[in-house]
Amino acid sequence: MRTPLDVLEVFLNPGDFYFGADRTRISTLLGSCVAITLWHPQKLLGGMCHFLLPAGPSRRPQGGLDGRYAEDAMQMFLREIRAAGTRPAEYRMKIFGGGSMNAGEAPSGPESIPLQNVAKGRELAARHGFRVEGADMGGTQHRYIMLDLWSGDVWVRRGPSSSRRR
Repeated sequence: MRTPLDVLEVFLNPGDFYFGADRTRISTLLGSCVAITLWHPQKLLGGMCHFLLPAGPSRRPQGGLDGRYAEDAMQMFLREIRAAGTRPAEYRMKIFGGGSMNAGEAPSGPESIPLQNVAKGRELAARHGFRVEGADMGGTQHRYIMLDLWSGDVWVRRGPSSSRRR
């Protein structure tokens, strides 16, 4: 599908969240963080989150949801899905990231934040009725992720040299 002429480019920093419609391209850069992409093929809407940690502190001041945490980012998605009059099962979900940024060392062990992030992303998807249709997680390289809401295409570039479509 051709790129629309009037594309809205949205870049997510860690903890950011965006949900929108067609003529939008959302991108982010990941290390140990995780990005979840959602796309509704009939309505041409969807979004992306970029979370840093699986869960937030147990005691937080009142003030809403915080996209730095997987649980909150998922609640942000669910709020947007309800507002659009859609259901989680109607979306195509893909999950990316969870790489170790420690000098070529693959993540391992229960204290590994990258592995906890990946596990939490998958657990939240299953709990809320999403089907994960694609994933690129783990390893030791950063990832640049780009989602085109007009087509649902998600592009992944790992490290300095490789690029592929997911």
